[in-house]
Amino acid sequence: MNKSQKKDNKAVITWLLIGCLLIFIMVVVGGITRLTHSGLSITNYRLISGTMPPMNEAEWQAAFELYKQYPEYQKLNQHFTLEDFKDIYFWEWLHRVIGRLIGLVFIIPFIYFLVRKKLSKPTIKKALVLLALGAFQGFLGWYMVKSGLIDRPDVSHYRLAAHLTTAFLTFAYTLWVALDLMFPQRKEIDKGLRNLIRAGLAVLIVQIIWGAFVAGLDAGFIHNHWPMMSEGKLMHETVYIEQTPLLKNFVEGRSGVQFIHRYLAYVVVGIIAFIGYRAYKKPLGPYQKSGVNALVVLVLVQFVLGVLTLIYSVPVWLGVVHQVFAFFLLAAMTFTLHRFTK
Repeated sequence: MNKSQKKDNKAVITWLLIGCLLIFIMVVVGGITRLTHSGLSITNYRLISGTMPPMNEAEWQAAFELYKQYPEYQKLNQHFTLEDFKDIYFWEWLHRVIGRLIGLVFIIPFIYFLVRKKLSKPTIKKALVLLALGAFQGFLGWYMVKSGLIDRPDVSHYRLAAHLTTAFLTFAYTLWVALDLMFPQRKEIDKGLRNLIRAGLAVLIVQIIWGAFVAGLDAGFIHNHWPMMSEGKLMHETVYIEQTPLLKNFVEGRSGVQFIHRYLAYVVVGIIAFIGYRAYKKPLGPYQKSGVNALVVLVLVQFVLGVLTLIYSVPVWLGVVHQVFAFFLLAAMTFTLHRFTK
């Protein structure tokens, strides 16, 4: 690789890593939006004009009057003043603005690099996948919000899970593409260990999905004890779920969803501990060793954060930190798998 190619690669890597950072920020703001129940504050979707928030009292009052026409206000928030509305409006507005910024950050440099012929054919294909994932993520955001504007004052937890999981996967794939450019040459040292890390990644993604179910159903507000699931009372009612068959309770019932999320955490910890045990006996490279060590530390911290989040009934700051460390754990898993893959 000549100096010009290295310089081009560095610019592309920087672009991709900035994209990773913005997706991370968006997920954090999205978590705050969900935990503060701000996601249904903006009831219309305007791609261009919606970038600016209401600029004067008349515009704020018009936005508030529009909000009053929908179930969240009518069934839950009739006590809201205009100032209360402004508080929840801010987080949803910020979440949408960051989404628009991510779109620009991915599209404009991509076109520039494409015109200047700084992208190889494999990277072009991967970048097109990233753009498709980003567009799909935007669609899922709209599709999710739409579910809370019809007859119930909350979004579908299935759509929330799809929206959140797609964000995590878009981040992971963006990081993977960047790592492909950062480490063009790598060798696989142990197929068994590589496959074990793949299994860990798959289970982690399932755990993230059930974490989104817990958030979407407010299932973290019940059974606020550990290690046993004792009786608990939901702090506030925002989702209406009818009695369901046994199996459906694990995807639609609060207790069943929390049960899966709780005990799948033990599986994630167990797999990563086994990865650490297996890797300890291998002649690892420095990046491989760092990746495995990061996995072990992060999964333990994330487990403790999950327990504390549950015990303290999901305070906003702790819920956000728990989600942030899920993001870090996915990043570490992606990096580690990349270092063990040919």
